[in-house]
Amino acid sequence: MRKMFYPKLAVSGIYKNRKIYLPYLFTCIGMVMMYYIIQYLTRSESVASMRGGSEMQMILGFGTGIIAVFALIFLFYTNSFLIRRRKKEFGLYNILGMGKWNLFRVLFWESMFAAGVSLVFGLFCGILFSKIAELCMAKILEAESTYIFTVEWGVVLSTTLLFLVIFGLILLNSVRQIYIAKPIELMHSESFGEKPPKANWLGAVIGAVLLGAAYYLAVVIKDPLSAMLWFFVAVSLVILGTYLLFIAGSVVFCRLLQKRRGYYYKTNHFVSVSSMVFRMKRNGAGLASICILSTMVLVMISSTACLFLGAESSWKNRYPREIVLDTYSMEETYAESVRNAARQVLGEHGMLAENILHYRFLSVGGYVEENRVIFDIDELEGFSMSGYQNVKQFFFLPVSDYNQLMGEEKTLAEGEVLLYSGRSEFPYDSLQIQGCAPMQVKEKVSEFVENGTSAMQVVSSYYVFVPDFETIMKIFDVQAEIYQDNSSDLHDYYGFDLNCSNEEQIVIANEISQRLSQLQTEAGAFPEVSVESRAVERNGFYSLYGGMFFLGILLGLVFIFAAVLIIYYKQISEGYEDQSRFGIMRKVGMTKREIKRSVNSQVLMVFFLPLLMAGLHLLFAFPIVTRLLLIFGLSDTLLLAEVTAGCYILFALFYVLVYRITSRAYYHIVIF
Repeated sequence: MRKMFYPKLAVSGIYKNRKIYLPYLFTCIGMVMMYYIIQYLTRSESVASMRGGSEMQMILGFGTGIIAVFALIFLFYTNSFLIRRRKKEFGLYNILGMGKWNLFRVLFWESMFAAGVSLVFGLFCGILFSKIAELCMAKILEAESTYIFTVEWGVVLSTTLLFLVIFGLILLNSVRQIYIAKPIELMHSESFGEKPPKANWLGAVIGAVLLGAAYYLAVVIKDPLSAMLWFFVAVSLVILGTYLLFIAGSVVFCRLLQKRRGYYYKTNHFVSVSSMVFRMKRNGAGLASICILSTMVLVMISSTACLFLGAESSWKNRYPREIVLDTYSMEETYAESVRNAARQVLGEHGMLAENILHYRFLSVGGYVEENRVIFDIDELEGFSMSGYQNVKQFFFLPVSDYNQLMGEEKTLAEGEVLLYSGRSEFPYDSLQIQGCAPMQVKEKVSEFVENGTSAMQVVSSYYVFVPDFETIMKIFDVQAEIYQDNSSDLHDYYGFDLNCSNEEQIVIANEISQRLSQLQTEAGAFPEVSVESRAVERNGFYSLYGGMFFLGILLGLVFIFAAVLIIYYKQISEGYEDQSRFGIMRKVGMTKREIKRSVNSQVLMVFFLPLLMAGLHLLFAFPIVTRLLLIFGLSDTLLLAEVTAGCYILFALFYVLVYRITSRAYYHIVIF
C-alpha cells in the first residue's frame, strides 16, 4: 500500500488540476504526433520513390530539427505555468511534514504519467495520421501512393528517446525550483513578485528603436541577396523590440493611461488598468510570445502558400522554353553540331522546334561600385558582408542577337552599349568594366527575353548588349585571368517548344542528351552541353515548393498550438490571481455587472494587442518577404498581397474564437 502512495498522490494532483493539466497533456501529445509524422515522411521509402520525393524529404528534414528544438523550449515554458500553480500545493505538503525527497517522488510520478500518456497517445495519433500526411504529400507531388499502412519503428524509437529526454529535463527543472524554495515561498508563490513595476522609459525607448530599425531594414532593402543577408538580423531585432515593448512599453502605456483622469477614473477602466499595471512585467512576456508566434505563423503560411499557388508561373519563368540546350562555347562549329543533333532527334519523332530562342552570351559576376564593375576583390577596401549586396550578375550579348530576338535594328558604335536591368536600376550613363575601356550607355532598353537562370538567381542581373564579339572576348579574357579556375564560360543558348505531351518531351530530351554524349565521346575537345527539359524538372520544382508549403502548414500548426496554450494559461493564471482582488471589490460594493464590464475592458485591451502588433509586423515584413520570394522566381506581388491578407483575416477569426473560449474560463474563475 505504501508503494502506491506516491503514484496515487500524483494521479490525484493531476486530476484536481485537470483544468491546467489537460491542455498541457494535449500539447505534449500534439508535439509527439507532429515530430513522428515529419520523421516518418523523411524516412518513408514510399515518399522517396515518388518523383521529387527525395527533395521533399530533404526540406522536411529541416522541420525535424526545428520541431525538436521548439518542443524543448515550449514544453519548458508551458510547464512553468503548471509548477507555478502547483507550488502552493507542494508548500502545503511540505508544511504538513513531507520532505523535499517526498515531493521529488510525487513530481517523478507525475512526470512519468505525463510522459507515458503523451508518448502513447502521441505515437498512436502520429502513426494514425502519418498515412494521411503521406497521401497529402502524394497529392501535392501529383504522384501515386499505396494505401498500405506501415509503421517506422526506428522513428518510434527516436521519437520516444527525444521526448523522454525532454520530460527528464523538465523534471529536473521542476525539482530544482521546489528544492531551492522555502515552504513559505511555496505557499505564497502566486503572489510572489507582484510589486507594481516602475515605468521603464529606457526599455520602452530601446524597444521602439529596435523595432524601428527592423522596419527600416525591411523597407529599404531592395536586393534579394541583401534580403537574405539581413533577414535574420531584422527578425532578431523584431523579437527583441517586441519583448521590450510589451514588457517595458506596456507598463509605460498603463502609467500614461493612469495620468488621463477622464479615462482612468471610471469604474471599469480604473480596475482593469490598475490590475494590468500591477503585474504587466510578467504579463508582457506572455503577450510578446503570443505576438511573435502569431507573426511566425502568418509569415510562414502566407509565403509558402503563395509559393505553392504561384508555382506554375515560377516554373515557366525558370524554364521559358520546354527544352533548352546550353553549349558552353560560342564557336559556331560546336553550336551547330548541338542544334543538328537536336533536329535529328526531333525528325525521328516527327516533331519541329517551335518558338525558338537562340542567342550567345557571357555570364559573369562582378562587384558594382557606382558605375564600375570589379572582378578582383583585392581592389576593394574594407569589403564586408554588407558589400555582397553590390555583387551583380552580368550577361554580355552581341547587339545583333538582341535585334534578332526583339525585332529591332539597333546599332552601336565602338565603346557604346545597350543595357537592360531586371530587378534593380542602373542610374549611370557609362559603364566601366575592370580591364576594359569605359563604355557609354547609349540606351536603357525596357525589355528582353531572359534565359530563365536569372529568374532564380540570388543576385540581381544586368543584360549588356555590346557592338561585337571582340568586346565580349576581351571581357572574357579579363575575368578568366582574375578568376582563374572559377572563371565564367561563354554560352550558346538554344531553346524551343514542342507540340507534344510531357511524357514524349521527356523521352526527346533524354535522347538528345544521349546523342550529345556520343558527340562528346567522339570528340574529346567537344564542350560541355547542358540539356534542360521543363517536363523533367516539373516534379522537382513542385516538390520544392510543395515541400515548403507542407512544412509551413505543419510548423504553422505547431506554432498555433503554442499560441493557443499560452493564451489559455495566461487567462487561467490571471483569473486565479485576479480572483481575490475582484472578491474584495464585490465586498466593497462593486456589482457583478460592473466587475464583468471591467474584466471585459481589461481582457479586450490585453488580448487583442498581440494580434494588432502581429499585423503591424506582417505589414512591414511584406517588402523583405517579397524580395526573398524573388529568389524562388516568384515576382507576383499582387498574389502575395492577396494571400497574406487572406491569411491574416482567417487567423484573426481563429484568434477571436480562441478569445471567446478562453475568456469564459477567466470569467468563470473571477466572477463566479
